[in-house]
Amino acid sequence: MKTILITGTSSGYGRETALHFHSQGWNVIATMRRPRTDVLPESDRLRVVELDVTRPESIAAAFDAAGPIDVLVNNAGVPSIGVFEGTPMDRVRDVFETNTFGVMAMTQAVLPQLRERGSGVVVNVTSSVVLGHMPLSAVYKASKMAIEGFTASLALELAPFGVRAKAVEPGACLTTNFAANAMNGASLDELVPAAYAPWAQKAMGDFTGQDLFTRESDVAETVWRAVHDTTGQLRFPAGADAVQLAQAK
Repeated sequence: MKTILITGTSSGYGRETALHFHSQGWNVIATMRRPRTDVLPESDRLRVVELDVTRPESIAAAFDAAGPIDVLVNNAGVPSIGVFEGTPMDRVRDVFETNTFGVMAMTQAVLPQLRERGSGVVVNVTSSVVLGHMPLSAVYKASKMAIEGFTASLALELAPFGVRAKAVEPGACLTTNFAANAMNGASLDELVPAAYAPWAQKAMGDFTGQDLFTRESDVAETVWRAVHDTTGQLRFPAGADAVQLAQAK
């Protein structure tokens, strides 16, 4: 029986991925910054573990608690919406701490056991923003593009040891509250400089008015495919809108 550790499982893609792998008979280590036991089923094959990917001591404690794992899914992330001119650099650093450096730190912590065993998979969840030119996402896209490049090079480094690295690229999902979390209760007009407001309102309207969106289950199923893929495929768009963007690209 294999074991998977997934970051950011309190909601959204992470929670759905934990449920999917558990339903397929896997042992699941479901990590959260603030552990909750009410969002996942009680099971002897599912453990909720506290983890903050921005804190080295938290990472070490989580891996100690988890024991040997076969798959790491770096799903935890923080959203960001706005124009770059109006984004404080402290916010930029916060986004990169979780979305980029947190992924790298988690990966570096798990690699020794995977390399020594000669098997395993690291799946990095990025975003469909890497597939197209999307407004209001400069900081978020930069943090995810960094992980796309990281994963591509990592895959080459790990191949001689039988370890695989994959990137899953979810599209836009209306049920994960991405926009609400990114805006933290503020209106778009409060987040962007006044000169950008008319353009930003149109850009947001175009986004919410698109025809295709991603479901949380699309991402869970795509992570499953990525984990089991042996063809050498590196990138896996997840959701109808992400697949459309990937095909256009």
